[in-house]
Amino acid sequence: MASTPELGAPAPDFTLPGIVLSGTEVEQRDFTLSEHRGKPIVLAFYPGDDTPVCTKQMCAYNNELEKFTGIGAEIWGISPQDLASHEKFAQRHGLHQPLLADPEKTVIRQYGVALKGLGLKRSVFLVDAEGVLRWKHVATFGLTFQPVATLTEQIAALA
Repeated sequence: MASTPELGAPAPDFTLPGIVLSGTEVEQRDFTLSEHRGKPIVLAFYPGDDTPVCTKQMCAYNNELEKFTGIGAEIWGISPQDLASHEKFAQRHGLHQPLLADPEKTVIRQYGVALKGLGLKRSVFLVDAEGVLRWKHVATFGLTFQPVATLTEQIAALA
């Protein structure tokens, strides 16, 4: 397995298709990391839509989305499911953060969080406004996730 990118290095750039739920409407579009310079981005890699821990994680981030937007940050969920799965997941749980699809696991491998035969390690990467990787957490077992308070503290520390 590839290692994760080093802190202080440019975050690996990528473009992935994703969905965003706005009200009851779903917008599909591509998300390119380098096109979002100027604000911090939290990349939350999660194993699967509608699984117990992933649902709890994405709902927790969604329920406190204003804490991210209030400090000028965005949070993107990334998993290997396709856009149709993401759309159902977002609508079922009212998730308004972008959910990006990486079915080929290209970005998952690029960030060194792929698990052979198992998908991926639950991981979070914080990319600063200049596109530099500033913080990361890669779970060994993935049964827990980083809380909003931890993530917003790390974002606030960038200022």
